[in-house]
Amino acid sequence: MIIAIDGPSASGKSTTAKGISEKLKIMHLDTGAMYRAITLGLKNAGISHKDIENVRGFLSEATIYFDENNQIHLNGKNISKEIRTNDISSRVSAVSAIPDVRKKMVMIQRQLAKGNDCILEGRDIGTVVFPNAEFKFFLIADIEIRAKRRLIELEKIGELKSVSELIDDIKRRDEFDSTRNHSPLKKAEDAIPIDTSHITIDEQINKIINLINHNK
Repeated sequence: MIIAIDGPSASGKSTTAKGISEKLKIMHLDTGAMYRAITLGLKNAGISHKDIENVRGFLSEATIYFDENNQIHLNGKNISKEIRTNDISSRVSAVSAIPDVRKKMVMIQRQLAKGNDCILEGRDIGTVVFPNAEFKFFLIADIEIRAKRRLIELEKIGELKSVSELIDDIKRRDEFDSTRNHSPLKKAEDAIPIDTSHITIDEQINKIINLINHNK
């Protein structure tokens, strides 16, 4: 069974997917973390996202995996905290738009999920990675609420930014993600939309689980 959760940044995808995986006792694959990992790796290697030849070289050598605690590792190093900075958030859309990057990440995602009950979240899970997923959901939320959620995430790692700045960041990222040529952010025709603006994480999790159980 594959459960696909798509939606824009800070709509609640990762937290919801993690909660569902724990309740249903199935694998959770954080695809966004994978793109962030590549973004961090390219930054640390001094490779521009526009330098496609060196991006390809980096990808050919890169190894990504999740440990037993679902912490992401790039080339043997746990980078779970490093990928959550606002700097990486500002860079990841451009890196994610590179066809070679998406091709490799989709290949890894399909390999990891193969033969397993799995929940995956991202921007193209239900449209590109697993278009035949048994269950598809598309999360949305008001932009100010999304900015406040992002602010909380940044405060946890010691970064400070205003809500207005984050709203501008999110608007730019939404525009970039939804208009890119390769695997743009969009709702699959058969995905169930869920507005998370005014419901708790537990309510989001229970709503999706109830829908899954009802439609099995």
